[in-house]
Amino acid sequence: MAAGWAVVFPVTTAPEPHRVWGMCACLGYLCAAVAALFSRRRGPAVSVWPALVGAVVVPFALLVLTGTAQSEVAVVERSGLLTLRQATPYLADPGTVGEVTPYLPGMAVFGLPSAVLGGGGPLTGLLGDARLWCAVAFLCCLRAARRAIRRRADGPSPVVGGAANGYALGAFVASPAVALALCVSGVDLPLTGLLFLALVYAARRRPVAAGLALAFACSLKWTAWPAVAVAVALLAHHEGLREAVRGAAVAVGGTVLLVLPSMLLSPGPLVQQVFAFPTGRGPFETPAASPLPGRLLADLGPAGWYAAVALLLTGGLAVFVSLLVWPPHDLVSAADRLAVGLCVAFLLAPAGRYGYLALPVTLCVLARLVGGARREEPAHGLVVRASRPARPVPLPVARGAR
Repeated sequence: MAAGWAVVFPVTTAPEPHRVWGMCACLGYLCAAVAALFSRRRGPAVSVWPALVGAVVVPFALLVLTGTAQSEVAVVERSGLLTLRQATPYLADPGTVGEVTPYLPGMAVFGLPSAVLGGGGPLTGLLGDARLWCAVAFLCCLRAARRAIRRRADGPSPVVGGAANGYALGAFVASPAVALALCVSGVDLPLTGLLFLALVYAARRRPVAAGLALAFACSLKWTAWPAVAVAVALLAHHEGLREAVRGAAVAVGGTVLLVLPSMLLSPGPLVQQVFAFPTGRGPFETPAASPLPGRLLADLGPAGWYAAVALLLTGGLAVFVSLLVWPPHDLVSAADRLAVGLCVAFLLAPAGRYGYLALPVTLCVLARLVGGARREEPAHGLVVRASRPARPVPLPVARGAR
């Protein structure tokens, strides 16, 4: 299935990065399938490596060394350069859509290596490529999440469920949902990793750590802001209102500290490029134009745009009410709830693209891989089960006793 998905890109897709990834990934997936077929005993160990090499390592190296990438990579690297020069990643008067920076100031961090190293040679080009550091941030978040789940308050303990292992994570990183984004763009990976790490910390009842992860995520893109409500609801369910407020304060305060300097230095460009442009209200038309419901409504005119925004707000309110009435009780339920909220936002936003849906899908899958496939039960379910009387075990009757 993955090979069939990958082969579509060199046949039907126009962007060069997607075609390069599709050709390499298709060969990698086919080699992985053959390895799994002829090595059934060691199938996972043998098949994951060809998939990783073909879908991640080879296309990533080719694209980085040839300087081929989606436009987002150049935007992030320019943001890092502008941050070094003027302490804000936004141009005061962008002349083209390529000069618009639709990200919050935190995203410029991944462009700083390029601004510092420059592009003098293959090695500096590789070390300065924003995709490399986006991938590093994502993998570091996964590692930190696994360590947090494996450690309880009273010491190390095994992860619940048998799905959280290195081969499963390796296979997921090599899957099209992650490998394509990692190779051609990478800008959504740090956001995904930080959001997942925040939910893990909230599930492990660590409000300060969850708040810090949320603060970094919320300084990258404003689409991360709904995660604050989900993490706070999970903390409130486990630790009470006081710890939930503590986590929320760290998240909000940290976000303000990270975003405030750019807000003070260039408030107009930030609002226009970060908020107005992605919703179709900026001076340039956004390239995110997939025919999703919100986009189709917005294309009907001003009335359609306001209808899409009204539906978006209604959907967000419904998800918020569900957090109050039916709060998440573990990592899987929290990831699912955040995924629902993000899907509602991406489907009903006045502008969007299909690729945005990879974020909620990745959160749901990671929660089951890293957090364990078996969900913890709510407290009331455990009480009911504990209160049931145990059935008496019949004792064997010796032959001839009667």
